[in-house]
This record gives sequence, C-alpha cells and structure tokens, in this order.
Amino acid sequence: MSGIKKLAGQTIWYGASSIAARFLNYLLTPYLTLKLSGAAYGDMTIIYSAIPFLNVIFTYGLETAYFRYVQKKEHEEEVYNTATVSLIITTISLTSLMILFKTTFAGILRIDEHPEYITWSAFIIAFDSLAALAFARLRYEGRPRKFAAIRIAGILVNIAVTFFFLSVCPSIAEKHPHSFLLYFYDKNIGVGYVFIANLVQSVITFILLRKEFFSFKWKFNGQLWKQIMIYSMPLIIAGFGGIINETFDRIMLAWWSIAPSQSEVKFQVGTYGACYKLSILITLFIQAFRMGAEPFFFKQAQGENPQRIYARVMKFFVITICVMFLFVALYLDIWKHFIQNPKMWVGLKVVPILLLANMFLGIYYNLSIWYKLTNKTKAGAWITLIGAALTLVINYLFIPRYGYLACAWATFVCYGTMMVVSFVWGQKAYRVPYAWKKLSTYIVIVVLLYFIHLLFAKLGLNVWVNRGFASFLLLAFIIFVLNIERKEFQRLPVIGRFLR
Repeated sequence: MSGIKKLAGQTIWYGASSIAARFLNYLLTPYLTLKLSGAAYGDMTIIYSAIPFLNVIFTYGLETAYFRYVQKKEHEEEVYNTATVSLIITTISLTSLMILFKTTFAGILRIDEHPEYITWSAFIIAFDSLAALAFARLRYEGRPRKFAAIRIAGILVNIAVTFFFLSVCPSIAEKHPHSFLLYFYDKNIGVGYVFIANLVQSVITFILLRKEFFSFKWKFNGQLWKQIMIYSMPLIIAGFGGIINETFDRIMLAWWSIAPSQSEVKFQVGTYGACYKLSILITLFIQAFRMGAEPFFFKQAQGENPQRIYARVMKFFVITICVMFLFVALYLDIWKHFIQNPKMWVGLKVVPILLLANMFLGIYYNLSIWYKLTNKTKAGAWITLIGAALTLVINYLFIPRYGYLACAWATFVCYGTMMVVSFVWGQKAYRVPYAWKKLSTYIVIVVLLYFIHLLFAKLGLNVWVNRGFASFLLLAFIIFVLNIERKEFQRLPVIGRFLR
C-alpha cells in the first residue's frame, strides 16, 4: 500500500499541475469561441491537431527510454547526457526542415494562406521538445512540486499573452490609436496570436527548466545511444499511431468532409474540437496518472510481486474514471456553456462517446506496462498501429456521410480495440491479476446510468429536477462502489477513516 500511496501523492501533484494548467487553458475555450469565428477556431484546431504528431517525431520516445535505462544509478548521468545531446541535434535539424518547407506543410493542413502558423508551430515544438527530458528528470527524481509550478507558470503566461493580444490591444487600438503598445500588434494576425502566446509559454517554460536542462555534459555514448534507439523506435511508431488515434481525426475531418464550403468545413472542425474538450476531465486525470505512473511502474518492477500492485492501481483508476464519466455526462447541459458559441452545441452528441473512448485509452495506458517492462515495445507499436488503421479506415469511409460523428465513433472503436488486444496479449506475456470482470461491470453500470438519465430528461421536466436526478444517480454509484470495495477503501489514508 505504501507504493500506491506514493503514486497517489505524486499523481495528485502531477494532477494538480495538469488539471490547473489544462483547466486554465480550458477556460480559454469559452473565451476563444467568443473571440474567434468558427472558421478561425477551426484553423487553430487543425494546428493543435498537427503539433502532437510532430512532437512524437521530435522526441522519438526518449522520455520512456530514459526511465527504462536510468534505473542503474551508475549510468544515470551517462543516459541523460547521451539522450540530451541526441535531442539537441535532432531538434535543430527538424525545426530547420519545418521552416524551410513551411509552405508545403501549410498546404497539407489546408491552411495555405497562413504558412507563418507553421513557423510559429516549429519553434513551439522545438522548445517543448528540449524541455521534455528536463521534465522527465524531475519526474524520475520525484520532484512533482517544481514540475507543477513550472507547468502552471507557463500556462498563466499563455493566458496573459492571449488576453493581451485578443482583448487589450484591440481595445487600445480603438481608444488610443497612437499608443506605443500597438507597435507590437497587428489586427490581421487574429488567431495567430494564440500560437504566439503558446510560443511565449514554451520559451518561458524552457527558461524555468534551464537548471535541469543544462545539467548535461557534451558526452555521447554511441553504444548506449544505439540501445536507446532500439528500445524507443517502436515507441515512435506507437506514438504515431497514438496521435493518429488521438488528434489526427480533426485533420482528416478537414480533408474528407463534404461540407458545401471550406468555411463550413473549418466550422465543423472547430465544433468537433470544442466539443472534444468537454471530455477533458477524464483526459486530465489520465495525463496526470501517466506522469506519476510511468516512473512508478518501472521502480515497482524491482520489488516483490509488482503484479499485485499493478492490479490494485488499475482498480482505483477504473473507479475514478467511472465517477468522472458520470460527472461530465450527467451534467452536460452545464458543461456545454464552456462553449460560448451556441451554434457549436450541435456537436454535443459526440461527448459521451468520446468520454467512453478516453476511458478505454486510460485503461490501455495502464495495461501497456507489460510490454515496456518486458522490452517488447514492438508489441505496443503493433497494437497502436491496429488502432491507427481502424481510425483511418472508419474516418475515410464515414466522414463524408456522417462528419465529426464518424470521428467520435472511430475514436471509440480504436481505443476499445487497443484496450482489448493489449489485455489479451499482455496476460499471456506478463500476467497481472486484474479484476477485469468487476471493472467491466462498473463501466457497464455507468453507461446504463447515463442512458437512464437520458430517458428521464425526455420527460421534459424542470432542468433542476433533471440535475437533481443526475446527482442522485452519481451519488448512488459512489455509495454502491464504496460498499463493494469497502475493504480496499478502508486501507486508504483519508477515505478509510470514514469507512472503518
């Protein structure tokens, strides 16, 4: 239990930073949907769908490889030095290529009129990539507080710069057209200021991490680098597949939608991107969990019976995301107001589908520890490629007819398949005694509760009656789980005191 307590403590800190950072960023959603047109929001969505794909290329699995090879204390500095030197060289090379071929990239993403977005994105990715190993070192050394402080500081800078350019400057231009501040402002840049704000955030974050980043020495172990590359290459393939599954559907929607005009296509992309953000609560927890879990799982592998710990972690994880699913899905009429453009509410029907899909993704991340611990990272690549193939095929076949609804169902099928394949394959290669029947039942129950609430809402009763019934269902599920898992929860430090 001490191991789980430690993981929970670190996850809280990583979660605090991720939730605070993403929530602060999430608060930009109503602001940006109010300030930007649907088409401009679509451009922004396309760029932010491409950036994670390029991040995989820039970092090429070095974070996970670092956790894998740094376990031997005598090689810790050597691993960090080799990985950092490699990262610097590749980042400079790839950034130069992106800027050189920015017009080509802009054409691929259907933003031909704005190649400057590619230049700004290249520098964002470059600074984020250089910061990646420094952040990984903080995670490995168990310093989540500094990690959290830097993450939150970065996002606050992002919000401040975004607000300055999209609200303060236009107001100054209207009231004081000769103000010196307007030397920094051009109203024609528009949504481009969102990317400029992100670039400022990335630079500030890198500066705050300078101590960790510049702690490396220009020493490169070629033999160690080859081992790291052999381990991380399949993770790159898995990363590609993962991004195709996670964000590339917005780009495919821009490619294959048969909307009557390009403006309408971008509006659909923006609508889907805005509604996707309503599944953010589960996504936040998954991200926070991964930050703490990856180094935790590798360290636990050295102890006795780590499989039992992994099984218990999975149980608490699934229970948590089930509660989160209900918290979002049952109160969707409240969450929708984070999208300030009511025209975009037409896409709310995809939110429950995406919530379930992200639950499957979180479970898959838990399960994936088997191939990382057994050095069978090729298995992870194959599983993710299966998911990517499903995403591509479903989207290609159905986007022209069903639009972003096809994207949501493709995500659901993709992550569900990856979860099942990883479980079956993993149990043969590295058996973990997951309580899969019980956990599957919890997922089925929350889905049934959602449909019960949906049918209740059809009665057309007062909105507060609907919300009261939603609260009753949520509370009933929590009490049900606490009773079923009473012994497990009694062993926890805070909740346990109320259940003993």
